[in-house]
Amino acid sequence: MITKLKYYTFAERPGDELHLDCGRSLSPVTLAYETYGRLNAAKSNAILILHALSGDAHAAGRHHQEDSKPGWWDNAIGPGKAFDTDKYFVICSNVIGGCQGSTGPSSLNPATDKPYGTSFPMITVRDMVRAQKRLIDHLGIETLLAVAGGSMGGMQVLEWTICYPDSVRAAIPLATTARLSAQSIAFNEVGRQAIVSDPNWNGGDYYDSAAPATGLALARMIAHITYLSDESMHNKFGRRLQNRDNYSYDFITDFQVESYLHHQGESFIRRFDANSYLYITRAMDYFDLSSENGSLKKALEGVKARFLVVSFSSDWLFPTYQSKDIVSALRKNNVDASFCEIASSYGHDAFLLEVEQLSPPVSGFLDSTFKGATS
Repeated sequence: MITKLKYYTFAERPGDELHLDCGRSLSPVTLAYETYGRLNAAKSNAILILHALSGDAHAAGRHHQEDSKPGWWDNAIGPGKAFDTDKYFVICSNVIGGCQGSTGPSSLNPATDKPYGTSFPMITVRDMVRAQKRLIDHLGIETLLAVAGGSMGGMQVLEWTICYPDSVRAAIPLATTARLSAQSIAFNEVGRQAIVSDPNWNGGDYYDSAAPATGLALARMIAHITYLSDESMHNKFGRRLQNRDNYSYDFITDFQVESYLHHQGESFIRRFDANSYLYITRAMDYFDLSSENGSLKKALEGVKARFLVVSFSSDWLFPTYQSKDIVSALRKNNVDASFCEIASSYGHDAFLLEVEQLSPPVSGFLDSTFKGATS
């Protein structure tokens, strides 16, 4: 499946700015997005896929025949897959604050004609959703068949159902939470400190000089540990040594797991912006539906979508009890909510990897939703 990155720019006129929770606004705003499948005549088969922290709009397919790496959820999106593009019109956009085509800290500030850097306004998960709604309106879609996403994508799913209850028929939040825990905030802060402590960060003004690559790579290494489980790390690496038969008795890379983390950090700095990492992790920190509304039940009392909530048994970043809290609050509001915990050793990354187990419940849930929408 060959895909093309598209762009939609809005909020270009005075009075049409994108107003943000921090009290500031953005103008203009560009969203990078991709689509897969075809929108039907009734515009009733659209599904919005929402990406996690390090994701982007390229969720499936390849940009050209020689492209060696498909989209980040290519195993789930396409003909005959969980999000079946023979049936559904699938959309994925890069969030605002990102660095893969959407307006973010590395974008040019029209007031200065220089990259925003840390003059970019603080954003929230709800702000990301507000921008996505403008894209969906632009595409002429009044009601989405479903919104789906894992991790930070799941947070966006919840915000969609709360902010635009009449615009969503079904919601599939995967491996997510209704409020970021103190532990998750702590990991985010350590990652941010790694970036701002890099001498090249320069207060966020590094776009004409060397980027804070060491700090960003370290932030990625720290975060990546939280995406795995003890069992998956044991199975993948154990205590196996890297290219040697014995310890080096030095501080060079001895273990395979060390080499793997260095690889993750080095590959990340080639595709991600350090300031975007700061802004997006902060947006996740601020995500707390309970405190904003008095309780999670209160936050979800106006939702109209039906839900399929999925957790993974070895996910210690967003453990199953957090998904169960969402389900409990939904059911207290008499919302149609199904729950599934998938047994997996992959940790938090399981929502990207356990597609064989994830596909049947997702496919069945979407099929029944679509039949209900067209009957």
